[in-house]
Amino acid sequence: MTLRTLAVVGTGLIGTSVALAASRRGVTVHLLDRDESAARTAAALGAGSPGPPPHPVDLAVIAVPPSAAAPVLAEAQARRLALSYTDVASVKAPAEREILAGVPDPRRYIGGHPLAGRERSGPLAARADLFRGRAWVLTPTRLTSKTAFDRALDLIALCGAEPRVMRARAHDDAVALTSHAPHLVASLMAARLSQGPPEAAHLAGQGLRDVIRIARGDSCLWSDIVESNAAAIADILTQVQEDLGAVLAALRELAEPDLLRGPEATAKSRNILVDLLERGITGVEELDVDPGPGGRAGTAERPDIRPGGRASCEPVR
Repeated sequence: MTLRTLAVVGTGLIGTSVALAASRRGVTVHLLDRDESAARTAAALGAGSPGPPPHPVDLAVIAVPPSAAAPVLAEAQARRLALSYTDVASVKAPAEREILAGVPDPRRYIGGHPLAGRERSGPLAARADLFRGRAWVLTPTRLTSKTAFDRALDLIALCGAEPRVMRARAHDDAVALTSHAPHLVASLMAARLSQGPPEAAHLAGQGLRDVIRIARGDSCLWSDIVESNAAAIADILTQVQEDLGAVLAALRELAEPDLLRGPEATAKSRNILVDLLERGITGVEELDVDPGPGGRAGTAERPDIRPGGRASCEPVR
């Protein structure tokens, strides 16, 4: 299957980057956005043509915040914008529930999330190579048709990304740990700078800049993301809070004069700090593990997504 026509609904950073990548591979792209100036800006960059297509396109990409994905998809299906649909929201489970319960034809939809982004937002920050070599998660439901699945795979290939297939809830739990909670932690650290001594900013090295880099993300978009995945993020931050409490107690102990703390208390507090630092090293090393194309995370095969049976795979036209 080859994509010939595409509609992108939402011409921010991700939507425009998808459109640029597809346009440069010869796909006819139509750009839609409630902010018409954003669609025109994306079109001026070479991402496609502003305005709706005259006929249903092969695939529509819903590139809006997580809370808007389901209603925008329902509207797009109601006006027969495309033959198949996907989205690029970074939280999947809440929208999936709404879509299965309320859109006209959930068979034509497959959830998607490209694991790529920048600190800047809007169409002017878009890049055609934004997804090259990056993971792109697909979250098919028990109703997703093979046609919708294959068209989403075609889009991923056009963008140079690597497909991963996951269940929606497993995806949301994973990105809570790898993306959403880290963003809040980065914001917490960055917020301290406005309350620190004036000299602090002049002493900031690359280490601090690496820690807080993602805190520049759009606050409206990120508040939507965090609210949509609140429970999973809260679970991660609760664990961080427990570790932080232990570290804080150890630091308070070590800050006491030597005469007020015994050798056992000192050793215990030091061990708490060393343990955290060692666990941090182990965690960083986990990022270097590559499951490879044959590994669990590297497969693009369609999973058996209905417990005890096969998912619906009949083509939808």
